[in-house]
Amino acid sequence: MTGDPEPSDLIRSVSRALRVLEEVARADRPLPVKVIARRCGLNLSTSYHLVRTLCYEGYLHRRPEGDYLLGSKVAERFHDMLDAFERPPHAGAVLRHLAAVTGHTAYLAQLADGRLLVVDVAEGPRSPWLEDLQAGLETAPHATALGKALLLALPPRDRRAVLMTYGRLPRFTAATPATMEDVEEELARLRPGQVVEEHGQFREQVACAGAVVPGTAWAIGLSTRGLEVPAPAAALLAEAARDLSSS
Repeated sequence: MTGDPEPSDLIRSVSRALRVLEEVARADRPLPVKVIARRCGLNLSTSYHLVRTLCYEGYLHRRPEGDYLLGSKVAERFHDMLDAFERPPHAGAVLRHLAAVTGHTAYLAQLADGRLLVVDVAEGPRSPWLEDLQAGLETAPHATALGKALLLALPPRDRRAVLMTYGRLPRFTAATPATMEDVEEELARLRPGQVVEEHGQFREQVACAGAVVPGTAWAIGLSTRGLEVPAPAAALLAEAARDLSSS
């Protein structure tokens, strides 16, 4: 479900198949058909037809025990999605270098349909594991340094349109901006192109920095334990953004 109105030509069988995939994906263990049917609100016969079709196409895998988990085609489509974004040349190498020299996890992200989409990650030992900032995942831009850097680069009307897609802005911590006005007030203190920082707005006791890659719609960032971004790491982040722009 995306929040968009239901189309008049909705194909119910496709919608049900996607519902099955979503239920299997969010489960913490393989699911038997009876459980899939119950969770999806489908009758058992329909559920058997759907899971057999999805297995045949490779999107589900049936274990010998008779239950189901995601199939290899899901992973293939995931990588196809990431590859569809035309990343800056040498982005992976720049991220890995940034993570190596700072010790902090480095990220590459873009705004897609109003959502912050993380496209690539290079892990660093000085950063915590942030499960919502992994390649292929979407998150809200107003609470992250990556998102703020990209919002700052937008004209005010476009920035407001992005924030309005959420209705009420989701809160991640007590420090997360609560309204569009809060976000605008914060961004008004910044200048386009600078390294943007957030301190404890996305995760408690985590700080992040982000910078737009000049001349592109991309941003790179890093995260760190604690509520301070080391100045040398922020300087190396800005340098990496310039490197990506000129590569």
